Parts: sequence; C-alpha cells; structure tokens
Amino acid sequence: MADRSFNNRVTALLGTDYPIIQGGMVYNSGAKLAAAVANAGGLGLIGAGSMRPDLFCDQIRKARTLTDRPFGVNIPLLFSHSAECVEIALAEGVKIFFTSAGSPKKVAAPLKDAGCTLVHVVASPVLARKCQDAGCDAVVCEGFEAGGHNGREEITTMVLVPECVEAVDIPVIAAGGIATGAQMVAALALGAEGVQIGSRFAVSTESSGHAGFKQAVVEADAGATQLVLKSHVPVRLMKNEFRDRIMEMERSGMRTEDLVAVLGEGRARAGMLEGDLEEGELEIGQVSGLINDIRPVGELMTRLLDEYQATMDRLSGN
Repeated sequence: MADRSFNNRVTALLGTDYPIIQGGMVYNSGAKLAAAVANAGGLGLIGAGSMRPDLFCDQIRKARTLTDRPFGVNIPLLFSHSAECVEIALAEGVKIFFTSAGSPKKVAAPLKDAGCTLVHVVASPVLARKCQDAGCDAVVCEGFEAGGHNGREEITTMVLVPECVEAVDIPVIAAGGIATGAQMVAALALGAEGVQIGSRFAVSTESSGHAGFKQAVVEADAGATQLVLKSHVPVRLMKNEFRDRIMEMERSGMRTEDLVAVLGEGRARAGMLEGDLEEGELEIGQVSGLINDIRPVGELMTRLLDEYQATMDRLSGN
C-alpha cells in the first residue's frame, strides 16, 4: 500500500496521524464520536454547543476512557456558558481548543498561559488575520457549503481557502463541503494543511444524532439544503416543513425578532437528537448529496484515506 504519511504543521500541532479534524457539530459530537475519530488517527472534538456544563464535563471524562489518543473540544463563544465550559475543559486537562462564533481574544490569554493549542473557525480572510493577531495557532476556514451556522459573506470553500492561506502565516484547515478523499486532495491543493469534516462524521454509527436524522441525510439529494435566517444568524438547513415555513416568512419581510420567536428554543435538539424531521432544525452541509450510508468511523476514515491515495495516484499518472 502506498505511504499515507502526513507530516505537516497541523499533524505536528495536534499530535495526530492524519490532518483530519471532526467538526464539533451540535447534538452529534459527543465522547463516542470524538474518541472514535481519535482512535482512527484524526482529531475528535467534543462539541460544547449543545451541552450544559455538567454534561460537557461528563463527556470529556468519558472520552478519556475510550481513547488514549489526542482529542479536543469545540466551544462556541456566543453561548452564556462558554466561559464555564472553558474552565471545565482546562480543569479536566484538555489541551486542544477549537472555538467559534465570537472573538478568540476573550479566551486566548488563559489558554495560551495553560500551554493549550487554540484554533478558531472563520468565514473570511479578514477574520483569519484577526485570529492570527489574537494568538491562534491555526484557523479553520469554513466555506458556506458547510452545515449549521455560516458566515454572512457566503464565500465558498474553493475561494475562501486560498484567500486565507494568502492572508495568514499560521496553518489553515479547510472546512465546508468536504466528505471524500478527493475533496481532501482538493483542499490541500488550495494550500490548506488539514481538513475539518462535519456532515460525513455526523452520519456515522458513533454520532449521537438520531437514527432518523442520519437516514434523512442518506436519502437527501444534491439540492436538499439551503442557507436561511440570513437576517438573524445564517444557518444551512435540510428541507422540511420548518425550513420551508421560515423561508416563506423571510420572503414576506417578517421582522428578525418575529423570526427568532418562531425559531424558539430546542429546534435543533428536536430535529437532530430527537428525530422530529418536519418541525426540527436539520443542520447538515451541501455535501449531504454525497453521503449514501451510515458507517462506523473506522470504516469512514479508511475509505477517506483510500480515496485520497487513489486521487493522488490518478493525478500523478500512476
């Protein structure tokens, strides 16, 4: 078998075999998924966005019983309990932090003082430069093909990655629309030194998402998702009754505060964790059209690496 060795700044920074990071998707990224990705040679992340602090702490401790490989946490900084989650992760000895939805300046000093690695998710080269200035060790540059919350600029991954590579000196990790080895090759060809994969890992055996949600993604076609709620917080959702209703309300000119009221609380939990496929939020990326099965993480990683090598061989004429 061809050598699959990856030796670059991302693998060195994270202590992984491969420059593959599992996204911290809400209601999907618990200890079981993070540990499975870590055991397969990537970096698994426990997503704090859908966890209260006590559950977040439990998941970190559980992950330590499932893997002895490096794993990290993903903490969206906009949530009221984000500071508590940072403190919990530090107290539990976590050394790798991925943050999003806010400024990394608010957590950079305590994390760097503790010897931690800090990576922030951005949607524009301007924000990538700000992260570098704030002391981040790397940036995840996420195109608007990605599932869940997105940047208002709507820059695609194909454009965003080389813009960010040009803008910063720290490593760039590509995200948004990546689920295959060929797409990983493309991201690295654009100058990224790693990839963050969300949707493909959300539809895995170890993901904590509801079985009905996973099956809905498997059955989705190429046009199943759309970016909505642009006047509030842009989010990519899969087609269902709730999404269609929100889109119609936006078209009618409904005020942002009224849209937020319709959104309410618990929509994402209802859709992705509890399986309400019509009235819940189903956050998934455009790449859902390429996801055709629900498999264990180990098999998905092997497939990803096989596809990567086959693509490299094809491009080199082997």
